[in-house]
Amino acid sequence: MHGLLNNAEVRWVKAAVAAANNTDSNSAIIDTQGYESVMFVVPVTASVATGVAKIQLEENDANADAGMTAVDAAVASAVSGATNDLASKVLVVEYFKPRKRYVQAVITSTVANIAFGEMIAILVPLQRPAQQGSTVLAKGFGQG
Repeated sequence: MHGLLNNAEVRWVKAAVAAANNTDSNSAIIDTQGYESVMFVVPVTASVATGVAKIQLEENDANADAGMTAVDAAVASAVSGATNDLASKVLVVEYFKPRKRYVQAVITSTVANIAFGEMIAILVPLQRPAQQGSTVLAKGFGQG
């Protein structure tokens, strides 16, 4: 069996963030040692016209927020054209073969209110099968 659960580790990394026009909130820091890729997924749960929702990845040699620097091109953003047109959609950004060991995602909102749901990180390990971490309560696998 070669489903996603054998090939990727899932982690909960950030609580939901209430609507604001000045959000600047970091995920948990991910240690990428032993992984070839990390992807962050965050839903937008509400938006006001002209609001800008953004997710940007940062990296560091140390397991610390201080010293984190933006990863070029590892950014996704969307501008709300009408109230709630971004709601029930997600921002996704992936970092393949990270240059530095520690990575975090930063979500921001500007101009008008944006609300974000809980953030998930999906990691692809160098060795498989993937082992699920402590934020996964239970897993299941079905095959047709």
